[in-house]
Amino acid sequence: MTSLRELPIHRLQLYLTAPYPCSYLPGREARSQVATPYSLIDTTVYSELVRAGFRRSGLFVYRPRCSACRACMPARVSVAEFAPNRSQRRCAARNQDLAFELKPLSFEEEHYRLYRRYQQWRHPGGGMDEDDREQYRNFLLKSQIDSALAEFRLNGEVVMVCLVDRLLDGLSAVYTFYAPELAKRSLGVYGVLAQIELARKLGLSYLYLGYWIEQSPKMAYKTQYRPIELLQQGQWQRPQESV
Repeated sequence: MTSLRELPIHRLQLYLTAPYPCSYLPGREARSQVATPYSLIDTTVYSELVRAGFRRSGLFVYRPRCSACRACMPARVSVAEFAPNRSQRRCAARNQDLAFELKPLSFEEEHYRLYRRYQQWRHPGGGMDEDDREQYRNFLLKSQIDSALAEFRLNGEVVMVCLVDRLLDGLSAVYTFYAPELAKRSLGVYGVLAQIELARKLGLSYLYLGYWIEQSPKMAYKTQYRPIELLQQGQWQRPQESV
């Protein structure tokens, strides 16, 4: 795996944030290592950063660097070898009536309204449920990477949007939001399956899923997509089947 020192950007700098409350494990403090300046992080550089465990939120490129915790493990799915389990096959069949379109990053009021509904359902009182249009743009529509919006419609209405980054070796699933009232469709699962299929059609090897956190119900689901690989001690490895 390419080390950060081998990146063709000699001005790339890494710094540690101050401690802040962990978003995933209550009672713990977290720190992040941030890559700057953002202006130098294009798709080529970001592809290497993702392979080294980084993610992005808007223009903010980071990876966990907590002093006493290693719970966050970067995860990716091997696209060519992925085989959906029975539950995932049922989910795919249930959502075959959704119309898919890959769109450039641009503000659409319909997307924003869906995003607000999703946040009010999924993260009530967490702050994001009150995001205005500018905060939405900063979070989802600002990117120096090759990014796109995967849009899904049911009977002409937008019901799910996935923000994806195209890397040199795969897709990176950045963020997904969907219609809360369609919970029976398991749209979150279908969003991952659709991105795996998109990566396959594009001839890419991996779908990067962000961080797997075993103790966090919101993040532990990622090992259901197999074969999964986790970045451990600087190497991408397949965990034991018990994970």
